[in-house]
Amino acid sequence: MREALEHVMEHAEQIEVVRYVEDRDSLLAAVAEEHPDAVLTDIRMPPTGTNEGIQVAHELRSSDPDVGVVVLSKFADATYALELLESGSAGRAYLLKERVSEPDELTAAIKAVARGESVIDPKVVDVLVRARSIDARSPLAELTPRERDVLAELAQGKSNAAIARSLVLTKRAVEKHINAIFTKLELPSPDDVSRRVTAALLFLASGERPSGVE
Repeated sequence: MREALEHVMEHAEQIEVVRYVEDRDSLLAAVAEEHPDAVLTDIRMPPTGTNEGIQVAHELRSSDPDVGVVVLSKFADATYALELLESGSAGRAYLLKERVSEPDELTAAIKAVARGESVIDPKVVDVLVRARSIDARSPLAELTPRERDVLAELAQGKSNAAIARSLVLTKRAVEKHINAIFTKLELPSPDDVSRRVTAALLFLASGERPSGVE
């Protein structure tokens, strides 16, 4: 996996690798020394091999908030994605390791988090959509099928233009649906970025979570 990643990074346009590290402490030290725009990390690293990648993302939110973090995982389980986004979704991405074989998607995610955007692997969202059972008491139950489609796209960190292309809608129609979503989810904040993040988290947190898929 590491050799494949190094190959992708060496041939990626507009990306310069400043350091390769082996464990959590070395990664934090490297960030403090190099001040990179983004970090690409496995969800599991020494010393415990559990969720060090997510822990690093949380620590960097406090120590180096401008550093984006892409976490690679083999688990298409929203539990891990939600854990990553607990301290905020800006500049955070959760991707499955299979994206290493899709260099364009991987490098696009790295560039996105460096800009402060968020990315969630489409397969994670897809598993949620198929496994989710929306509780009638949830505000999500008020959404129309089309609004849920738009929210699913929004939860992947897509822009209005990207959502429009994906769902074959006009940008104006997407804006109308998103405003309706914000209203039904009672998200009146004037900060559009915060509302998009909150709506995405509500979507990911709703219903039953699927078991991990390797």
